[in-house]
Formats: sequence, structure tokens, C-alpha cells
Amino acid sequence: MPKNSKVVKRDLDDEVIESVKDLLSNEDSSDDAFKKSELMVEDPEEKDVDVEEGSDVEDERPAWNSKLQYILAQVGFSVGLGNVWRFPYLCQKNGGGAYLVPYLILLLIIGIPLFFLELAVGQRIRRGSIGVWNYISPKLGGIGFASCVVCFFVALYYNVIIGWSLFYFSQSFQHPLPWDQCPLVKNASHTFVEPECEKSSATTYYWYREALNISSSLSESGGLNWKMTVCLLAAWVMVCLAMIKGIQSSGKIMYFSSLFPYVVLLCFLIRGLLLNGSVDGIRHMFTPKLEIMLEPKVWREAATQVFFALGLGFGGVIAFSSYNKRDNNCHFDAVLVSFINFFTSVLATLVVFAVLGFKANIINEKCVTQNSEKILKLLKMGNLSQDMIPHHINFSSITAEDYNLVYDIIQKVKEEQFDSLGLKSCQIEDELNKAVQGTGLAFIAFTEAMTHFPASPFWSVMFFLMLVNLGLGSMFGTIEGIITPIVDTFKVRKEILTVICCLVAFFIGLIFVQRSGNYFVTMFDDYSATLPLLIVVILENIAVIRIYGIDKFMEDLKDMLGFSPSQYYYYMWKYVSPFVLLCLLVASVVQMGLSPPGYNAWIEDTATEEFHSYPTWGMIVCISLMVLAILPVPIVFMVRRCNLIDDSSGSLASVSYKRGRIIKEPVNLEGDNTSLIHGKSPSEVPSPNFGKNIYRKQTGSPTLDTAPNGRYGIGYLMADMPDMPESDL
Repeated sequence: MPKNSKVVKRDLDDEVIESVKDLLSNEDSSDDAFKKSELMVEDPEEKDVDVEEGSDVEDERPAWNSKLQYILAQVGFSVGLGNVWRFPYLCQKNGGGAYLVPYLILLLIIGIPLFFLELAVGQRIRRGSIGVWNYISPKLGGIGFASCVVCFFVALYYNVIIGWSLFYFSQSFQHPLPWDQCPLVKNASHTFVEPECEKSSATTYYWYREALNISSSLSESGGLNWKMTVCLLAAWVMVCLAMIKGIQSSGKIMYFSSLFPYVVLLCFLIRGLLLNGSVDGIRHMFTPKLEIMLEPKVWREAATQVFFALGLGFGGVIAFSSYNKRDNNCHFDAVLVSFINFFTSVLATLVVFAVLGFKANIINEKCVTQNSEKILKLLKMGNLSQDMIPHHINFSSITAEDYNLVYDIIQKVKEEQFDSLGLKSCQIEDELNKAVQGTGLAFIAFTEAMTHFPASPFWSVMFFLMLVNLGLGSMFGTIEGIITPIVDTFKVRKEILTVICCLVAFFIGLIFVQRSGNYFVTMFDDYSATLPLLIVVILENIAVIRIYGIDKFMEDLKDMLGFSPSQYYYYMWKYVSPFVLLCLLVASVVQMGLSPPGYNAWIEDTATEEFHSYPTWGMIVCISLMVLAILPVPIVFMVRRCNLIDDSSGSLASVSYKRGRIIKEPVNLEGDNTSLIHGKSPSEVPSPNFGKNIYRKQTGSPTLDTAPNGRYGIGYLMADMPDMPESDL
């Protein structure tokens, strides 16, 4: 059409409108959904309209009430229990402050770029993980299903940890705390301390015996622990009520669940810094051990922590981002959330080691007191000479420095007989070097430290309420990673699906509240997510960069953001991130192969942990978890590749992609005017969203066909239009 000919343009527009009327008059009456869609004629000179603009789907899709609510949701999902009980352990184990260097480098190489990628595809396509990867390539649609399976596996045991936190929270409203002292056992003749507690500690005994009532092996079920069953039910009820209305209900809860942990961490930090010995813990924490930083294991563990800290591959990031407006600055969101996550980990590390430094100081004082009494006894018995002891030493009020001075003197003088004296070196560093993580940190080490706090019940309530909120924030994102893709794909009611999902998860989760349930939590944590998620994220990177096309993706980002992203992301996505992810996958497989598969069982008689290998059936379960999580990828690929499912009109499997739109291959419509518009409602079209419909009629062409949504809009276009070259896809 000549650009300057208004007459020709008006005639063509009138012809197009008449064509629309003729087509709709012959449309099948059952296609009500299609009739509701907006029919507009687009000026050819006008910029292509994005899929979201002017569409009914956009109006129907829920949206965040504010940008703050969205950021809090992403922060709540990414900041979880791992920031509190995993990052401090890795930091201490892998070189102290020096560990922050590889962590920051890997955050910039794989963390922020891949987080940005997931935010961008979710916001661009406005669907959950299944819809996103189906849209990019139907053959890779299994990526979304794999993400849902992994989310479900993780949700099963993650909510159990929230249940444990609820139990401790409920037990914190008493003074003294129930894990403050070992219980006494009475028999007919006398009263004595519980032997299992006496051999370990009060907090260790309470965790294993009172809370978990743990069995001695994985094979010994021992029946349900009713206390934990009730707590698990309460945890799932909380999740269900918060998620039943989608982001309309969970978004409001984010204001509390995401912000409250920061209030608690700051309170703990201030209180911890006022405790005796806290500075020793922080100094020990951040003393860099540069020689450790160069070990490959440190970089592997840092990469793994970056990967899981941001929630990559779960689908929750994509799901939350899909409720954004198209022009939202997702690059700013990616950088902001990533660094909030990092600084939260550093803040939690400060808190943990301030408290552990206080605990180590108390234990060290007890050690000095006990060993000083031994030295006095040895002096009275004549095993040691008084001449060895410096004159300024006063054993009634001896300090740790004075004790270590006496200890070194005795060790030098009584070199051959020293071991028989039974004296111990009392060093704060030795206690701080006892690295603990996970449940050992939260439910044993930290709870023991809090028993020495003034007003310990208050701090216990705050701490476990913080754990509950951290867990719930991550659970909301995990469940959203399941619910949103299924609702988008299968068009089921979100309320019904949420209730069914929570009910099924609760009943399956009963295996985790048996007496042997803790061992199943360890199994699922080790095998259900690590390798499958790495494979999922690698495939996500390939799908966007290789199949969709990195140049096209960069153009989409420019169109969404209003500016071109840095070329840094281009090279990270295309070269560096895939290489680092493949190295991490290989390293994880090697590590898994070298580490004997097993778990630490609690032995009641000795009150110690003992490593047990998984039985044969346990190994089958471990392998099945990994296989089931990644199985949707090859299944969907083969189904699409071999056309095992009939692809009816409008299916993504049978469309060819044109620049700007998707054009369906021509079909024979001869003699059937009603088939000119296929009976597909907007909800059934696998394309993400609808823009302005475009009808074009070319004189003398008998064939017209439907086109699902493309890059900027949808339309009924001539399949043989010469002005639309094929894209790389």
C-alpha cells in the first residue's frame, strides 16, 4: 500500500472491516470466548503492539498491587533458611572472609545473569514455567514440567522444617526453656540424669529425643510422631490459606513474612554484640584464610550456594515475574534482589558467629574451671610440683590466658606423662572451628546459646518465628512455581488446585514425620533437587540463547526496558554462564560419585551420630527422585519430536515463527467459510497473550489462516506474505 495514499488506505481498511464482519457472521456460535476478543485494525506504519497491550488476557491476569510488594515477594522467595544456616557454615569452612571473594565473582558470572534471564522471560511471555518454555520451543516444554516436579519434591520436605520451627516456637513460651537442662529420671530407689542426655547435651537430647523421637535407622519407621504431624498440618494450612487467592492473598502477607526476619536479625545482632565473646566469633569468622580460597572445592560450593540462594530453576522466579507489567525494569529487580540476598547472608553470618562466639566463650570458661580443678588436685596429690606454677596465678579466679600459660608449662615439663594427666587445651578457636550447619545450627547450637541469654524465652520466640517466616516466604515462591504453570496451561481454578496440592503434599509428607522422618528429609535434600535443577537451568539457558536466539532476546529486552542491556549479559549468557554451569554439573556428579550415599543416624545407646549407608531400597528411592525430576524433559521432547500427540490447529508444535508474528502453515479451507476462523478461544491458544488482532485480505487469495500470538501481536495473516522473512527460530 502506498504510504502517502490516504484513499487507498481508507479503501483497504473498509475492505478489512467488511471481511471481519463476513467472517464473524459465519463463525460458529459456540466460540463465545473468541467473540469477546478485541478486533481492531492496525496502521501498518504503527509500531507493532506487544502481546500484552490491549488484550483481555492482560486484564484477566492478576497483577502486583505495587512494585514494593513484588520485590518483597522475590526477596522472600530467594532469602530462605539457607541464608541463615548454610551460608555461615560455608563461609567458616571455606576460608572465612576470603570465601566472599569467589562467592561475589560467581554471583556476577552466573547468579545475576541467570536471575535476570528468568525474570525477563517471565515478564515478557507472562506465563508460568510450563507456558514460557512451551512458547519458546514446544520440544523443550518438559523444562517447565521438570521445574514443577522439583518444586513439589522440595515443598514436601521444606514445609516439614517449618513444622519443626513451629514446634520449637510453641515450646518457647516457658521459663526456663525446656531444653535448658537435662531431664531427671526417677526410679524406686533414686533420681538420676537421663543417660542419653548426660552423654550428649540438653539441646541435643531435646532435638533428637523430645522433638523428633528419632529412630536408630532409616529402615526403622517407628510410626508417626503425632506432635510433628500436627505441626506439619498447621504449616500446610498456613501455606494453603496464604496461597489460595494467588498473589492477591500471598502478596499482602509478604509485607510481614519478608520484613520481619530483618527486624529479628538486627535485634539479634545488636544483642549479640553486647554479649561477652561475640567479638571473638566475628573476628574468627572474617579472618581470611587465603590458601583455602584457591581450592576447587571452595569454588564449587560457592557456585552451588549462589545457584540455590536465588532460587534458579524452581519456576517461582518466573511465576512471580509473569504478574508484572511489560515495561517493568526487570534488570534493576535482578541486581537489587541478588544483592539483598547477598547482604542478608552476610548479616545472618554476623549474627550467627556473634552468638556462637558468646557460646564458645561460655564453654571455654567451663573448660578452664574444670581443668583448673584438675591441676589443683594433681598439686595436692604431688603429681605436679608447685614450682611449675607462676606466682601470679590464682586458681580461684584464673583467666583463659593464665590457664593456657600453665597448660603450656606443664606440657613442656611433663612431656612424657602429659597424656595421662587428662588436661585439655581450652581455646575459643577450637570451639569455633566445630562447624555446624542446617538443623544442627538452628535446633542445637543456636538454641543452646539462647539458653544463656537474659530473657531467653523472648529471644527463642523471636528466633523461631523468624525461621517460620523465612520458610514461608520460600514456600510461597515454591508453591507458586507449581500452581501458576498448571493454571496457565490447563485452565483449572486456582483455589481448587491450591487446596488439592496442599492436601496431597501433606499426606505424602507424613513420611517425614515418622520417627525416621529426619533421614528422609536428608535424602530428599541431597538427591531431589541438586542435579535436576542444574540440568533445568542449563536447558533454560540453551532454550533462550540458542533456540529463541540471543539477538532476538536482546531486542525483546530493549523493547521491554526502553534501553539496551549491557553487552556484558550477552557474553555471560552466550559463553560464560553455560560453561560455568556445565563445570558445576560435572563437579556435582563427581562429588556425588565420590561421596558414599548415606546419612547420619542417631544412636541412642552412645548418644552420638553414626554414618549409615542407604539400604538397597533407599538407593532406589534416591535414584528415582533424580530420574523423576528430569524425566519430563525427554518425554515431552520425544512426544513432540515423534508427533505422538495430534497437533490440532493453533498448537505450538505446528506453527512456524515469522519475525514479529507466528504464521500457521496453510490448510485446505475450500468450501468451508466457517473454518476460516478456527474454534480456539484465547485461553486455548498456547501463545502467552493477545495484542491487537489484525485482519488483512489479499485480493485473489483464496487461502486465509489463523496465527497464534507472535512476538508483538497476533493476527490472521497471509501465510505466504513476502514482506515477512523467516527468523532464525
